[in-house]
Amino acid sequence: MTRFGFGRSRYGPFGWRRVGRTVDLVVALGIIGLMAIGGAVLQYKLGPARSLTGAAQAIDGDSLRLNGEELRLEGIDAPEYRQSCTDRSGGQVDCGRAARRALVDLLSRGLVTCEIGKADRYGRGLARCRQGESDVNAAMVRQGQAVSYGGYRSEEAEAKAANRGIWALNFERPETWRRSHNRGGS
Repeated sequence: MTRFGFGRSRYGPFGWRRVGRTVDLVVALGIIGLMAIGGAVLQYKLGPARSLTGAAQAIDGDSLRLNGEELRLEGIDAPEYRQSCTDRSGGQVDCGRAARRALVDLLSRGLVTCEIGKADRYGRGLARCRQGESDVNAAMVRQGQAVSYGGYRSEEAEAKAANRGIWALNFERPETWRRSHNRGGS
């Protein structure tokens, strides 16, 4: 026993018995290896965060093609291209085509910059797109051409209160419409 508790001890921190420097090194390398594997898995799941800029073309109300890559607008869900809604008098309205026309109009105003994070289950990049200071995703929801799908709740409430776009119609939420028409995704 050493004086005042200083010196070599057979016990490490937390009262654990020391087994040797070699075992300590192997355990430390194992922990570092597990952390590296965890980081790689996380990077794979999230996908690389990147940015694309250029002239974009609308595919439907919530997806576009930019620099040859198909992207899905994150946080929104627009009516499917073939989806129809009914107006207050019972007449059919092609709300899916109207949503696409609204996105075509937005994209025709100039170059778009999209921040792409992870991919959806179909391999499309999920993107938040801007045109100058304007948020394209938010604009689609604010115009009533898309519903909130994990984001843009205040824009949806604004469109609903003003009876804009699909909020002036009787419609099925796009997710419900896809399920009832045997379509998996947007």
